[in-house]
Amino acid sequence: MNSIPHERDKAPDFSNFPTSKKRAFAQSMDERDPLKHFREGFFIPSKKSLTSSSFQSSDSLRETESGVYLCGNQIGLQPRQAPRLIEHHLRTWQAQGMYGLTKKISDSPLPTWGEMDQVAARLMSPIVGANPYEVSVMGGLTANLHILMASFYRPIGERTKVLLERDAFSSDYYAVQSQIQWHGLQMDNMVLIDPIPGDNLALSTAKILAVIDDHASTAALIILSGVQYLTGQVLDIEQITSHAHSRGIMIGWDLAHAVGNIELNLHDWRVDFAVWCNYKYMNAGPGAIGSIFVHETHGQVDQTKGMEGYRPRLAGWWGNDSSSRFAMRNTFAPGTGAAGYQLSNASVLDTVALIASLEVFNQTNMVAIRKKSVLLTAYLEFLLGTIDPLPFRIITSSNATERGCQLTLRFDDQNVLSRVMMRLTEKGYVVAQKQQMMRAAPVPLYNTFTEVWDFVDQLRRVLPSCMVGV
Repeated sequence: MNSIPHERDKAPDFSNFPTSKKRAFAQSMDERDPLKHFREGFFIPSKKSLTSSSFQSSDSLRETESGVYLCGNQIGLQPRQAPRLIEHHLRTWQAQGMYGLTKKISDSPLPTWGEMDQVAARLMSPIVGANPYEVSVMGGLTANLHILMASFYRPIGERTKVLLERDAFSSDYYAVQSQIQWHGLQMDNMVLIDPIPGDNLALSTAKILAVIDDHASTAALIILSGVQYLTGQVLDIEQITSHAHSRGIMIGWDLAHAVGNIELNLHDWRVDFAVWCNYKYMNAGPGAIGSIFVHETHGQVDQTKGMEGYRPRLAGWWGNDSSSRFAMRNTFAPGTGAAGYQLSNASVLDTVALIASLEVFNQTNMVAIRKKSVLLTAYLEFLLGTIDPLPFRIITSSNATERGCQLTLRFDDQNVLSRVMMRLTEKGYVVAQKQQMMRAAPVPLYNTFTEVWDFVDQLRRVLPSCMVGV
């Protein structure tokens, strides 16, 4: 994040509050929460729906006790207005057929199909700190990474290497490996940045900058995660981007775990490009449509110069300038900005689901969301520290400026964690597991301080029986 921490990023010391270990304290925090009303904008799964195979989809979630869902870093919850907006889309399709592309039904809150991706980009842009024309809603994360690497990974002469973190999400590996292979190069052109030695898997900014310096004359591109999916660590996007540029290297960011989680200023930080999915903190549903950011310096188009007037890229008809898109000319004339990197027209159904969430985000801002996130995650960290004995370590940084809302707990014994996960699941508590690590992510738009208290209380209750024989 920004090299200068905001005052709002400083986590409080909850041990200073005499009643902070009590459930009543968590309830009082919820009562004072200025974002508490946003929880009503989401469907919260009930304990019955999470634990019973006999639960029917027609059952009312409001009539049963809510589960505790701390897994928004995997799949975000469904906005309540998503079914309504999808129904409006289906009615438009039903009533108008092809006319839905340009004609709007008077009682529909949705734009025309032809405008849908532009509206979504406009709603997304403040969430990532970009101009609307620097954002495009399109494709999926890995497909988008390939599309942008086709434009930004241009191995020439000695500059052939791609730098990325060793513990990057596997799909980023696959994309980089296959792009290197596509260019007929060897795999030693992929340079992996190792975490700090030890068990916390943290990436050192100093180490990243040093690796950039070591490969300054041979690197063609850098790909890094804004928030590391496994540890929840926030990388210093601004400083690393600036350093890469000072060495003449392009840099792209995988923001799958960052967008909707931390404050981003992609335009001001002069990030070259970024990709992200929208099914985690952006709550657009499993397999949701993705998004890209392309800085305005790379999205400029001079139509008078033909193919010399824009950055080389893969081309598709929806990337053609909207004013001549339907002219069906055989000469590609890309639109300005990120829109010029589109290939096919975006799925309207998927984009409607995303808009349902984007409209929630646009009722507040990332400053307010981040402020609550810092408090909520700090409270989770504090309560976890009151468990005794403690069969795990929190490997996510205790520095609020170096983490989003996720805390990763590394258990000493994987068998203990597996038993804990089974007991929590039986009780309607949802967190993620990977090997010896539990990842808990209280999302500020719909999770509460009371839920955090209940989760830690339940964890404290199940641990003794899970540790028998250890």
